[in-house]
Amino acid sequence: MSTHAATEAPVKQAPAQLKLPPGPRLPRFLQTIAFILAGPRFLEACRRRYGGAVTLGTLFDDKFVMLFDPALVKELFQGPHDQLRAGEANALLGPVLGQRSVLLLDGSEHLRHRKLMLPHLHGQRMQAYAQTIQEATDREIDSWPVGEPFALLPTMQSLTLQVIMRAVFGYEPGPESDELRSRLRAMVEPLSRPRGLPLMMLLGRLGSDRRAAAQRFEAQRRAVDEILYDEIAHRRAEPDLAERDDVFSALLLAEDEDGNRLRDAEVRDELVTLLLAGHETTATGLAWTLHLVLHSPEVLANARLRPDEYLDAVVKESLRLRPVIPGVGRIVRGEPFRLNGYVIPAGV
Repeated sequence: MSTHAATEAPVKQAPAQLKLPPGPRLPRFLQTIAFILAGPRFLEACRRRYGGAVTLGTLFDDKFVMLFDPALVKELFQGPHDQLRAGEANALLGPVLGQRSVLLLDGSEHLRHRKLMLPHLHGQRMQAYAQTIQEATDREIDSWPVGEPFALLPTMQSLTLQVIMRAVFGYEPGPESDELRSRLRAMVEPLSRPRGLPLMMLLGRLGSDRRAAAQRFEAQRRAVDEILYDEIAHRRAEPDLAERDDVFSALLLAEDEDGNRLRDAEVRDELVTLLLAGHETTATGLAWTLHLVLHSPEVLANARLRPDEYLDAVVKESLRLRPVIPGVGRIVRGEPFRLNGYVIPAGV
């Protein structure tokens, strides 16, 4: 009787399932309402129930993952930039900032805009604006009522807009400055309300009356663009543009390695980006900091007596307790992104 050696055929491995983190099974509409009406409480409830990574879905994005665990956040931020797109994740801001904002770009275009902008936003250049900030602060404090309460946020918005008007846009106080400041506030104000941006985006997706608020915003944005594009054309024709010290003028002169300058639309988008990044967020951070300090008599006393390092720590602790930006996004492209045993597919 003969025997034959049995050979086993190699077993093909099935492709790994794209395993997303757990999350609520509520319909997307209900999750959208929960985000808008009870954002922090809803997210905290999800974190407690599902852990440091949660899959969610809304009318704005049918499937996305939120990370709450610091170790997972660190792992995400250390991931490859070409796979994890920050600019694409900020697409929600496109109708406000414009499609050529540095916050909406990825890859080589993002790096190009950063290189053109950064020299004008740090180091000695920023130190030169200290006097501008102090003068604007003195003017704003002089306008405060004495012996009666007043709201912190509006006065902080006024202060930071004054600084932006001078340091970024290069306007001295006067009728032109007042007109641009009025138009800028009209554009920003709907977005600065609680849940203003999500509501604006939601209005753009609903029924027959959905467009009223969105159309008002469009008109306010066009009013700002009218002034900005006129000013861009005016400044490009000025022979002494290089002698000005504002960011607006510097952006018009900035050149990349090939000697190319930013186009008019790119200058406009970066100016609006600097407006929102330096005006509304700073005003909110200042208002929360003052609120916290005024409710902490010991901290207030120390801030008056201790060296600047203490005040710096107070500001950072305020930003930790009341972060101005509630979340930062990335979109996966190319290969799926592996994170703590989960596999996040492209597009999420």
